[in-house]
Amino acid sequence: MRVLGVDPGLTRCGFGVIEGAPGRALSLVATGVVSTSADDEIGLRLLALEQNVERWLTDYRPDAVAVERVFSQHNVRTVMGTAQAGAVAIVCSARRRLPVALHTPSEVKAAVTGNGRAGKAQVTQMVTRLLSMDDPPRPADSADALALAICHLWRWGAQRRLAAAAAVHARPYPASGGPS
Repeated sequence: MRVLGVDPGLTRCGFGVIEGAPGRALSLVATGVVSTSADDEIGLRLLALEQNVERWLTDYRPDAVAVERVFSQHNVRTVMGTAQAGAVAIVCSARRRLPVALHTPSEVKAAVTGNGRAGKAQVTQMVTRLLSMDDPPRPADSADALALAICHLWRWGAQRRLAAAAAVHARPYPASGGPS
């Protein structure tokens, strides 16, 4: 399975593509960051993000997209920009009928490091190790995007297995002892 992780932001938007399956080694496909200037109008910034999301979707053809779920921060302006950038990634993915999952920062940290309160350095270190990278991904936005993709791939596998198990147990049991 190939997953595109998006760490949304108006100033810097991180992208990371991985490939793998739950229980198997993961591999890095691509990572990068797209920047827009705070001096540009919001419409131009969102358009630039949309064009870049489309390029990543076209170039890397993911099976699913994972976007960081926006959480409340003290700076409302930052939250709005993050939400707008995340919405662009969601819309572009929906246009292609790709499944999109939203993961909170604590879910991602817990999935990648085992600690939902891990710092950025610990997340980057684990991403580097899990993807067998020679050097840590820089800047942190690209490491966060890769962590999102890893979290999704692992959670998707667990969710798929749970759904399959629930489907098996939801089937009616054959009648016993009745007339044949």
